[in-house]
Amino acid sequence: MNFENMNIWCILIGIICAFLGYLIGRLFDKSSAKVIDSSAEINSLKTSNTKLKADLVDLNNLKATNTKLKADLDACNQKVISSSKTVPTPVTSSNVGTSATATSFAATSSVLAFDASAAKAAFKKTIKQDDLKLIEGIGPKIEGMFKDYDIKTWKALSEASLQDCQKILDTGGTRYKIHDPASWPMQAKMCYEGKWTELVKWQDEHKHGKL
Repeated sequence: MNFENMNIWCILIGIICAFLGYLIGRLFDKSSAKVIDSSAEINSLKTSNTKLKADLVDLNNLKATNTKLKADLDACNQKVISSSKTVPTPVTSSNVGTSATATSFAATSSVLAFDASAAKAAFKKTIKQDDLKLIEGIGPKIEGMFKDYDIKTWKALSEASLQDCQKILDTGGTRYKIHDPASWPMQAKMCYEGKWTELVKWQDEHKHGKL
């Protein structure tokens, strides 16, 4: 091999080396860029993960608060139920005058107890307890309508509003529009409280139970 051929080979080798160096450089730049891009994505994921963890902590705190509120509500409901089931101490010869509660209970019992004899004396006929027909303006048909709506006692009728009474009458159609229920709760309250003399007097003074 002569000197000229050696120069050609050297040139070719140099060109090849330069080209390989260029390719290697390009690959290194792309790899570096990918590494940088991957690092940015990893950092973003880490940030999202941190935020999700914080949200999870907040959610757990809310669940704990909700559980506590439910427990407090259940305890409050139990107290209400227990209070509603409390029965006043009956008045007897052994505890009369021992407390204001006993006196109050005795007064309430004497007012709310149905006295058939007193009712009969006032109306001159036998009165059945919770007979809604005793109310001036209420006949058998209307009594049945009210009982269909679970108003079956004097007490229940005394606590009904005028609007409630009118709605029940409206279910019977136009034939019941002539009835005026304005006084019915008041009359029922007199019955429930045993104010027979007052009720008889009131009914005598008011035609058909109208105010």
